[in-house]
Amino acid sequence: MSAFNLSAWALRNRALVRYFMLVFAVVGAWAYFQLGQSEDPPFTFKAMVIRTQWPGASAAEVDRQITDRIEAKLRELSSAEFIRSYSRPGESQIVYVSRDDLVSRELPALFYQIRKRVGDMRHTLPAGAIGPFFNDEFGDTFGNIYALHGRGYDYASLKDYAQRVQRELLRVPDVAKVELVGLQDQRIWIELDNAKIATLGVRFDEVLAGLAAQNAVVPAGAFETPTDRIHLRTDGAFDSLEAVAAMPIRVGQRTFRLDDLTTVKRGFADPAQPKIRYRGEDSVGLACASAQRSMPKPHASPSRYPSDSNWTVSPTSRVR
Repeated sequence: MSAFNLSAWALRNRALVRYFMLVFAVVGAWAYFQLGQSEDPPFTFKAMVIRTQWPGASAAEVDRQITDRIEAKLRELSSAEFIRSYSRPGESQIVYVSRDDLVSRELPALFYQIRKRVGDMRHTLPAGAIGPFFNDEFGDTFGNIYALHGRGYDYASLKDYAQRVQRELLRVPDVAKVELVGLQDQRIWIELDNAKIATLGVRFDEVLAGLAAQNAVVPAGAFETPTDRIHLRTDGAFDSLEAVAAMPIRVGQRTFRLDDLTTVKRGFADPAQPKIRYRGEDSVGLACASAQRSMPKPHASPSRYPSDSNWTVSPTSRVR
């Protein structure tokens, strides 16, 4: 018995072969246009970071009082591939990585259980602990990062303009998310003059207590009438740098202005937070994540932004 000859069979059944060729060509063309076309396709990180702060505690205290307790609660879940923890002075960080066989649609329920279980044992952590804070947003793909920079503009001005651009970009179709990167938090710095304080007999804790009491937000009560309840609001909260400098500090029978004892100035956080530089200039980054295949080019009205030619928005890079 001879073996089956495909070529001979195709020559004898030419009409059937042509039919199958046509069908396969149509199906292949249809399948080609159904392929995924996302330029920045979404994908899921199966990890969550639980971060807790305890200012002033040593690494051993953080490990014993915070990290171990949270880890014990996380071990009750059977979906972990591994749990990795880091304890350092004042901070605990735990990375919970789920099993590879979990599909993406099962992760929200798992992350909810982690938040719920850790939240239920929050009362067992030390009184001075801050958090825990949860972070499971690792899958955002930022297709474009724009650097906002300009000569003569500090971070406060750049932040103001960056927020305006951010609002405009969020109105663009298919833009899902816009994050500001490289921002520096503003601070009011109070530098004590040790010589003056020692001469006048003022203690540092008295200065701190005066600042905390002056700017405290506390309920002042309410005034009841037959028809209304009128809430009372106290004034005196700091609303400017000059108000902080003019705050009275009472020492014994004498009262001083804060700027008589200290130097009050406005600045930024020190040490600085992670910065972005573009061509050697301090910048603020606008990271854009698109919701679909392409991201339209953003358009902004020139009247909304400064007309100074030193103010520039420059595309920098593509990152994941």
